Amino acid sequence: MRLEVNGITRTLPCRTAFEARALLGGETAIVILNGFQLDRDRPLADNDVLTVIPKGAMPDREQLESMMLARHTPDIHKKLQKGRVAIAGLGGLGSNIAVMLARTGVGHLLLVDFDIVEPSNLNRQSYYIRHLGMPKTLALQSQLAEINPFISVETRTVRVEADNVAELFAGCEILCEAFDRPEAKAMLVSAALEKLPGVKIVAASGMAGLASANAIRTTRPLERLYLCGDLETEAAVGTGLMAPRVQICAGHQANTVLRLLAGIEEP
Repeated sequence: MRLEVNGITRTLPCRTAFEARALLGGETAIVILNGFQLDRDRPLADNDVLTVIPKGAMPDREQLESMMLARHTPDIHKKLQKGRVAIAGLGGLGSNIAVMLARTGVGHLLLVDFDIVEPSNLNRQSYYIRHLGMPKTLALQSQLAEINPFISVETRTVRVEADNVAELFAGCEILCEAFDRPEAKAMLVSAALEKLPGVKIVAASGMAGLASANAIRTTRPLERLYLCGDLETEAAVGTGLMAPRVQICAGHQANTVLRLLAGIEEP
C-alpha cells in the first residue's frame, strides 16, 4: 500500500494503521492518521497520511514537520512556517507568546529585550532558576531550541526606542508588543504604526490581578492594530501581575498572531 509516512512516500505491506505502527515504531508509539490521533485500529487506504511517533525519541526535521502537519491543518501549518514574527519585550507576555508560537511551528521569530532574568520574573515568565542572570533573549532562545530546533530564532539584546523601531523590526509581518509599562507600550505602538507600513501590531493592555479571565478579550481598534486584555486592570499596589491572567492574555496575543498568519482577520 502506498502511503505518506512521516513525510516520506513509502510502500508498506500493511492493511491497518496499527500494523504499520508495529512495523515502524512498536506498540507504544503514537499513531496519527490523516490528522487524527488513533486510540483504536483503522484500515488504511492508498495515499493516506500516516505519522508514527516513537515515544521518548527526538525525530529528525522531516519527521517533526510531518508530525506538525498531522497535528495542524496542513495548509495552515505551511503558512505558519513562512511567518516572520517579532516579539518586543520578553517578560510575562513575550516569553509565553514566544513559547506558544515555537510550539506551533512559526518559522521565524525575532526576540527583542534588553533585560536579564531575575528572581521576581519566575512568578509568571517562562524562565527557570538556571536562567537567573542571563539575558532574557538568550535564555528564551535556548528554551525554544529545546521545543523546536528547526525554526529560526534571532535575538536583539537592546532597549527598544522610538528611533530604532524601524531598524529593529524591518522585515517582520507581525509585531507583538509585550512591554510592562504603559508609556513603553504607547511608544512602540505609535512608532510602529508610523514607521512600519504594512506590519500588523498585536498589543496588550490590562491583565493584572485576579479579575475574571473572561474579561480578557481581543479587539481591533485600528486596521493594523489588535489589542488583547481587559483594557482596564493595570499592575498597581495591591494588584500584582500573576501567571494565570498574564498567560491568558499572552494566549490571546499568540492566537491572534496565528490567525493573522493563516489569513483570518479579526472583525
